Amino acid sequence: MWACSLVMLLVTLPQTNHYISNSVSLVIIYVMIFFIGLARGFYGPTAFSVMTHIIPRELYPNSSTWNSSTYQTAAVLGPLVGGLLYAYAGITPTFVVVVIFISIALIAITLLSRQQPEYIPKESIKDSLKEGISFVWNSRMMLGALSLDLFSVLFGGVVAVLPIFAKDILNVGASGFGLMRSIDSIGAVLTMLAMTRYSPMGKPWRNLLIAVTGFGVSIICFGLSRNFYWSLFFLFTLGAFDSISVLIRSTIMQVLTPDKMRGRVSAVNSMFIGSSNEIGAFESGVMARLLGAIPSVLFGGSMTLVVVVTTWLNTKSLCR
Repeated sequence: MWACSLVMLLVTLPQTNHYISNSVSLVIIYVMIFFIGLARGFYGPTAFSVMTHIIPRELYPNSSTWNSSTYQTAAVLGPLVGGLLYAYAGITPTFVVVVIFISIALIAITLLSRQQPEYIPKESIKDSLKEGISFVWNSRMMLGALSLDLFSVLFGGVVAVLPIFAKDILNVGASGFGLMRSIDSIGAVLTMLAMTRYSPMGKPWRNLLIAVTGFGVSIICFGLSRNFYWSLFFLFTLGAFDSISVLIRSTIMQVLTPDKMRGRVSAVNSMFIGSSNEIGAFESGVMARLLGAIPSVLFGGSMTLVVVVTTWLNTKSLCR
């Protein structure tokens, strides 16, 4: 990620324009973004495995809350600061800041004490991935948690149609869209900070079902709203409920996954949950094209509730 960011910085330097055209620079930037995604594919499972070594088991729920709230805070501040830097300073200074921050992260990682591997897989990537999928499939609670998150994100891709709501339905323009785009992350951050004090892990499966139900209801209410402030409120609750489900799912994964399976299970989780964000955005765009923006949002929220009911009927024993 550091190397790709550095390449993008070099490509945007004014001096570079003398040697390569803008179209070539754009191609290079897209290629670097692809490799950043590739690097993140390795980073996610590795970070998940490292965290279990540096955090005591009894602090897993609390650490998941802080980790997720930090991520959500960055999700709010990152685009905001990046947009302001780009608007007032230009693309090259923006990339300078990006490289500086990734350099800080890289230095911080090198300061971590080295952990001896407890398990080194000998099998092929195919067999290793198959074993990870098999473990998830045979763990009823983990499979249910991943399925809930997968389908709620798949059908609940409200973010993809926010520009339509901002421009054509709520008539709030670009500034309103910016606020709509960030309010769900604000709801997530505040809720996660509250969960550092009030943990939802007392009855995790029941609370997970309630959280995903609230997520679906928030989507439906947002689709029905014609008032900008009510729409912001429902986006806020959407982010809040989503943060609860993320915390419970990540804690379940940390507690139920044996050390030797952590990397593979995290890879399976990233593969399904990570891809569902993009596929969900695609689904929302297609449904908005076929049905219209409002019906597509109502359809997504309704399907989320159907998934919750179906999961609850098949996992009643886990709610006790």
